[in-house]
Amino acid sequence: MDASISPHDLIMADRVTDTPVYNRAGEKIGRIDNLSIDKVSGQVLYALLSFGGFLGVGDKLHPLPWDRLEYDPAKGGYVVPLSKDQLEAAPALTREDLEDLGAGADWRDSVVNYYGGVGAPPF
Repeated sequence: MDASISPHDLIMADRVTDTPVYNRAGEKIGRIDNLSIDKVSGQVLYALLSFGGFLGVGDKLHPLPWDRLEYDPAKGGYVVPLSKDQLEAAPALTREDLEDLGAGADWRDSVVNYYGGVGAPPF
């Protein structure tokens, strides 16, 4: 078996954090900072994509619908069907905003509306 291909479909959350994210052109556009998990269903809803800033200071976290990421073993990272410009224009959170993640529908509606506008399947 090829060493780059995992023998199973499960991964621990702490192994997902810091995984690079690329666009389809192969450019590294960020990294997974954290995951947003629905408390009731246990499903991962969003990967919190981090880019910009310097050493974690000043970066924004972009809640990217989990189903938009495709793992590429050759890259050792995830690929998204979006450009860096599209991701920069997406709804974003600061680290302080994380306290309110999931506490109300306004931010979730903005994420659904944005990614629905760039071709994301509704969730």
